[in-house]
Amino acid sequence: MNLEGIDLARTAVGVVALAGIATTVPWLFGVPHRFAAVTAIARGALQLALISVVLTDVISDARWVGVVLVVMFAVAAWTAARRVGPDRRTLVTVAAAMFAGVAVALGVVFATGAVALTPRYALALGGIVIGGAMTVAGLTGRRFTEIVDDRWLEVEGWLALGATMRRATLDHARLAVRAALIPSLDQTRTTGLVTLPGAFVGAIFGGLSPVEAGRFQVVVLASIMAAGSITAVLLAIGLGALRVRPVPRT
Repeated sequence: MNLEGIDLARTAVGVVALAGIATTVPWLFGVPHRFAAVTAIARGALQLALISVVLTDVISDARWVGVVLVVMFAVAAWTAARRVGPDRRTLVTVAAAMFAGVAVALGVVFATGAVALTPRYALALGGIVIGGAMTVAGLTGRRFTEIVDDRWLEVEGWLALGATMRRATLDHARLAVRAALIPSLDQTRTTGLVTLPGAFVGAIFGGLSPVEAGRFQVVVLASIMAAGSITAVLLAIGLGALRVRPVPRT
């Protein structure tokens, strides 16, 4: 077995061991969906293997990079919408909020020249920002639903006073946005002290100086925050026009 084969075997052993830990610990505590971690890791590994093969041929072609970003966005919007609600209206609301956030963030980055508009950078930054928007959308939708359901008597009180549904849920929407942005805020605040983000480390491994890698990472963090803020607010506004009491999804 050559050196590359040995490295792959060691990687497989390590990943299997970590997947076993991630599955066993919640299972022993009685957490439902006990195999969620191992299936997520398996799907992630398979998808990374496929995308690695695909990107080898398309990373320098702007047209194919655009196709890949569209596919990424479609999957991200569908994934986030599943966490919020099962209907088509929810999917459209989530997709619209995410698109606005991602488009504005990337537009500012490339329009100002903070990062050069090349297929390679568009793919790298676009994928990261789309992923961040997906996470924020899922958190916003779930938290909004939980808060409104938990405080439904307050909503009914507003409605009895003649308020619209959007106004009756406005305070709850603000709380949901705040909660959804906390992970991004914490990640941004502690970058360099607690964590070394993947984009920063990858840029250094790719040959950039630590200063250039740091500059790229700052752009990434700011883009994630901008896209997440727009996505969360627009989604909360869109979900505020409820027709019936929401049912939190498990």
